[in-house]
Amino acid sequence: MKFNKDNPVSQAIYNRRSIYPKFYTSESISMETIRMILDHGNQAPSHKNTEPWRFIVFRDNGLKALSNYLSDWYKENISEEKYSRMKFEKTKKKPLQSQAVVAIVLQRDPQESVPEWEEIAAVACAVQNMYLACHQYKIGCYWSTPKAILNSENFLDLKEGQKCLGLFYMGHHSTTKFKVAKKSIDDKVSWRLYE
Repeated sequence: MKFNKDNPVSQAIYNRRSIYPKFYTSESISMETIRMILDHGNQAPSHKNTEPWRFIVFRDNGLKALSNYLSDWYKENISEEKYSRMKFEKTKKKPLQSQAVVAIVLQRDPQESVPEWEEIAAVACAVQNMYLACHQYKIGCYWSTPKAILNSENFLDLKEGQKCLGLFYMGHHSTTKFKVAKKSIDDKVSWRLYE
C-alpha cells in the first residue's frame, strides 16, 4: 500500500499548528462551532471508557474574568525580583485577544480503575482532536499551561478528583501557514526484527 499524504486526515495532521492569540482577529466563533470542536475532543479514546476530560468555556465577559484572574495571580505569586511588567501585560492580554478559551480539566475516575497517567494521556488525545477540528474550521488554537491555571481550583470551582491541565486558546486568524520543521522519524525509531 502506498502512503498518501493527500488524504484529509493526513493533511490535517501534517498541517495542524499552534497559533497564538496575538495572531487572532476579532471575528467571533459561534457557540455551535465551539460545541463541535469540543465534541471532536469527546471522541478521544480512554481506557475502560472513563472519558476523563471536562471543559470549562470562557467567552465574552468570561474572558475578562479569566484575564483578571491570570494577571492577578501572576502579580500576587511572583517575587519582586522576577516580576516583569511586560509579562503581566501579556498574561492579561492573551484571553482578551481570544474569541474563546477552554480550561482543560482532568476528571479522575472515582474508582481509580486505571492509572492517572492513562487518564492524562486520554485528555491529551482529546486536545489533539480539538486541534485537528480547529484546523478543519480554520480556527487558530494553542494549549498553554500557565502556573496560574494549574493552581486554579477555587477560580474554576473544581470538584473532587478534578485537576486543570491548562488552557486552550481559540480565535480566527489571518496568518499564513506556519512552517515547523520536524526532525525525521528515523531519528526517533529503533527497529527490533526477530526471525
